[in-house]
Amino acid sequence: MFGSTLLAVSRRPRVRHLVTRAPVSRRLVDRFVAGEDLDAALAATSGLVSRGLLVTLDHLGEDTTDAARAAATRDAYVALLDGLAENGLTASAEVSIKLSALGGALPRDGGAIARDNAAAICAAAARAGTTVTIDMEDHTGVDATLGTVTELRAEYPWLGAVLQSALRRTESDCADLARAGSRVRLVKGAYAEPASVAFAAKAEVDESYRRCLDVLLAGPGYPMIATHDAAMIDHARRLVAAHGRTPTDHEFQMLHGIRVAEQERIAAAGTRMRVYLPYGADWYGYFMRRLAERPANVAFFARSLFTR
Repeated sequence: MFGSTLLAVSRRPRVRHLVTRAPVSRRLVDRFVAGEDLDAALAATSGLVSRGLLVTLDHLGEDTTDAARAAATRDAYVALLDGLAENGLTASAEVSIKLSALGGALPRDGGAIARDNAAAICAAAARAGTTVTIDMEDHTGVDATLGTVTELRAEYPWLGAVLQSALRRTESDCADLARAGSRVRLVKGAYAEPASVAFAAKAEVDESYRRCLDVLLAGPGYPMIATHDAAMIDHARRLVAAHGRTPTDHEFQMLHGIRVAEQERIAAAGTRMRVYLPYGADWYGYFMRRLAERPANVAFFARSLFTR
């Protein structure tokens, strides 16, 4: 309930104006975001890889309503992939993309424009020798996103998909996607969703996550277990053992700046550990979802915002 309320309030223009201009925002943003440009992203990636971690990079931006801006986002990803290749990082780093940032929200032909831009990014990833994962957004775009994944996998079978355990439909989607070669990132979900399509209580979301994880780990695909929850990580390890998984046929994922010591501990134990590393100037939407997930961050932010 708290997270949903904060996300709803964050859409108000006055709130966006206040947050994006508050000096304290930069301090919290720096915990979660690598920087605003390509050089910062590549430097942060190199640092993580040197510590034995894998990386997926997200060029921040979503809900793009201008075709030129969508094209610019596509070009930024192509430049990023070229940069990863030039710096010898593609064995350890891939990219994550949002269809709404690539034109999916455009009023005319948005789906086709986003698909074509995603295909161009996949082509660049193939040239660079790495992969792409398409992020999932709110429930209204699930069918379109999974449709695009299916279409692009015809040429790029390594394309990753993301599913959210908060949605009631996801266990069924996991069963559909738990196929050989299918890379699926399972997250809990960070969007405010209506009760008709999503579980409201944390316990329900967690139980859905466990069910979905069991489906993915029982199948022949490549599950990407995205969670910071220590109890869920322990549960995942038990399922990995029960299903006879090896250290290289699945991975854990966490957000940049959260549970850093645990990330390094998992990697040091020989399990693949990937860090979700966002960068770019358009950080507001991502930042507000991170606040919504952690009330302690909101309390710190509020105190700093209204005190001198």
